[in-house]
Amino acid sequence: MSEQRLDHVARIQREWARERPDVDVAPQGVIGRLHRLAAHLTEELCVVYHRHGLGEGEFDVLAALRRAGEPYERAPGELARFTMVTTGAMTKRIDRLERDGLVTRRRSGSDGRGRVVALTPAGRRLIDQAFTEHMRNERRLLDALTPQEAAHLEALLTTWLGRVER
Repeated sequence: MSEQRLDHVARIQREWARERPDVDVAPQGVIGRLHRLAAHLTEELCVVYHRHGLGEGEFDVLAALRRAGEPYERAPGELARFTMVTTGAMTKRIDRLERDGLVTRRRSGSDGRGRVVALTPAGRRLIDQAFTEHMRNERRLLDALTPQEAAHLEALLTTWLGRVER
């Protein structure tokens, strides 16, 4: 295949194969492309978050609260687990969202030492709007594949992720 027809990852693989023929560079074909695709997807997803005045982390917190159902609240530690960040990082996100009037914090009724974070009405309106646009954006991105390709990719990724996260 000519150099012009190779994608970025294939060019890197070709160079490594030339320089280190003793190393199997085949895994780069999958991992490298997934890594590049993830970067592109994150960039495209963040456009929507920013349009709503949110970063990726703030969107995740508001979405986790909204998914909780009425009364749209969770403990900070639970939010940290749902969004896979440290409690320190979660505190910063909650501080910003509270400052912007999107969440409130209060003492837990069941544990006086614990805290509860809840969506405000403004926070609920914002996440409902942002999530609707987010899903339209994800549909737009996924529409680069046929429905069959998307289903096959989802099945493969589900299997792989299940094995990695086990």
